[in-house]
Amino acid sequence: MNFNEYKLCPEIIKSLDLMNYISPTEVQKKVIPLVLQNNNIIVKSQTGSGKTASFGIPIIELLNWEELKPQALVIVPTRELAVQVGEDLFNIGRFKRVKVLTVYGKTSITHQEKELKQKTHIVVGTPGRLIDLIERKSLDLTNIKYLIIDEADEILNMGFIEQLETIINKLPIDRKNILLSATMPDRIKLLASKYIKEYKEVITEETKSIKETIKQEVYSVVEEDKINLLNDLLIKENPDSAIIFCNTKQKVDIVYDELSKYNCEKIHGGMEQVDRINVMNEFKKGNYRYLIATDVAARGIDIEDVSLVVNFDIPVDKEIYVHRIGRTGRIGKKGKAITFVTKYELRFLSDIENLIGNKLTVTKKPSVEEIRTLRRDFLDKMNTIDKEKKSKGSVLNKEIIKLHINAGKKTKMRAVDIVGTICSIEGITKDDIGIIDIRDISTFVEIINNKGEIVFRELQNKPIKGRIRKVDKKDI
Repeated sequence: MNFNEYKLCPEIIKSLDLMNYISPTEVQKKVIPLVLQNNNIIVKSQTGSGKTASFGIPIIELLNWEELKPQALVIVPTRELAVQVGEDLFNIGRFKRVKVLTVYGKTSITHQEKELKQKTHIVVGTPGRLIDLIERKSLDLTNIKYLIIDEADEILNMGFIEQLETIINKLPIDRKNILLSATMPDRIKLLASKYIKEYKEVITEETKSIKETIKQEVYSVVEEDKINLLNDLLIKENPDSAIIFCNTKQKVDIVYDELSKYNCEKIHGGMEQVDRINVMNEFKKGNYRYLIATDVAARGIDIEDVSLVVNFDIPVDKEIYVHRIGRTGRIGKKGKAITFVTKYELRFLSDIENLIGNKLTVTKKPSVEEIRTLRRDFLDKMNTIDKEKKSKGSVLNKEIIKLHINAGKKTKMRAVDIVGTICSIEGITKDDIGIIDIRDISTFVEIINNKGEIVFRELQNKPIKGRIRKVDKKDI
């Protein structure tokens, strides 16, 4: 089966082909048709199964491109997940010219308000910032046709239920609802029954997939020996990429200091937002081999080829375990998860085993001789400079050029002025024009379909709104 069978528009098929989306995953096979048929849906599927594309593909297919106001609202629990989901939806809708706006706290709300004054199709955001924008009357919800609540269990765990209900109560009643989660505690079904009258339920074989794709090991250890054991296991496993999870930011700092001799970085809630996003981006590119993190990095972050996850601290919440180990073994790939357990934490291990339906046996620690034998290979890999990984969206940018025009709102520049001038160039139509972003003194416009060089050349001497403007290229 491939995505052509859903009768999607050519622009979406083109994006999926370039991103190497060959055939739909199990959750996509079940969810895409239901969304296209305008059903309310509740989805339980393990992390890494392709949930974002399962709702993103059909919603982008159903969007009315001409509509100025947002048509879909995606609510997520964390800023990192907002960025990830926003990027994924933007990539899927790249050639349909879908405008996706990501909003979250600790960033300029004024800039987000300016963005919302322009055509926006999808808004992805965290509950607090969404409420701020709604109360300031900057986010118009009157045309929302689709509400997506992603990682619903974490939204409830983080205490966002009141904010979530505040947002829901301001949405049009006739919208469609999609609720997605890796786990499905009873309170999620209570939430669904309160706000969704009739819905289809989609459940994929989560525990079976975890058993088949992620090898899980447990090591019994005393707290004081964790660092030494971690060092030994990193030498033994010698992973190309690993995430090491701790329960607190203080513990993250301690582990990071101990591993600072390696190619590693850290991320936790005590860091500035811009630093957290930069760390995640650099880790995705492969510029750091190890990431030491609190659970801020456990939710929905799609990082390719993480071969090992280490629970330096066993999570107190059994459902967090599923999300943590889901950073490896994604979309059918094999992965490995290691968990450290002290004798005082055996009850947490028992809870996890009951949840996943699998007994996790204690593994024997590597011997001194084994570590000595493997150390050379480990050091050789540490001294190797890996080729930087390309982002999912980079392949989509090959035939797109982003132009900067030295004029904006203060000179009364409008999208119609840009479109009219570009379409007057021979061989160029409106279908070759991507997203237009008009700011106070600048305008950015993307030219797609390999037509960017033609437009760039012609605009050097072609007036826009009665004047020759300075036009140059910008990085996408």
